Amino acid sequence: MWWALVLVSAVAVSAISALPFLTLDPASSRIPLNPGVAAHYLSLVVHGLPGVLLLAIGPLQFARRLRVRYPGAHRVLGRVYLVSLAFAAVAAVFAATFSVSGLPARVAFYLLAAAWVYTAVRGYRTIRAGELGLHRVWMIRNYALSFAAVLLRVFLVTGEAFLGVFPSLDYADVYTTSAWASMFVSALAAEYFVIARLTDPLLRRKVRA
Repeated sequence: MWWALVLVSAVAVSAISALPFLTLDPASSRIPLNPGVAAHYLSLVVHGLPGVLLLAIGPLQFARRLRVRYPGAHRVLGRVYLVSLAFAAVAAVFAATFSVSGLPARVAFYLLAAAWVYTAVRGYRTIRAGELGLHRVWMIRNYALSFAAVLLRVFLVTGEAFLGVFPSLDYADVYTTSAWASMFVSALAAEYFVIARLTDPLLRRKVRA
């Protein structure tokens, strides 16, 4: 099942990334910290820990059997997901504002946070209106943006492997490129899934009918 693969990869990558935050020791951070802002590390902790939780919850919400058998659990986990996202998004904006990675990376994170919150709000409003199909579409988009955090780590590790190969390449370039790439790849993957798995089959059934 695709959602199980997403769950395993999301939890594995994000948990490894979040382990340094559990020590609450700024020296353990793999992300360069702003030495002039003491709360920079705290914002990364508040962003990272809820982020791991929602990354684990997301795939379970897309599992049809679990959704049908345990609708109450689906609703509760959905609320936990949204609350976790709210904390993580606010902390992400703060962390991006005081990031030492430069303006291009900050802009990427601002756009990602805005899209993240927007799709979550649309997902919440559609389910409140009883629009189940639209709710699923918006939450697919939202979780794809959540999964950008996993892709960011994958791209960073890949990019770091090329630092010694290309002398002109530095970590700032890798980080900025990874930030933008993770956002766009996640968004494109979501749209492909919506079209290929939801919209296209629905249109085909209507044509046959």
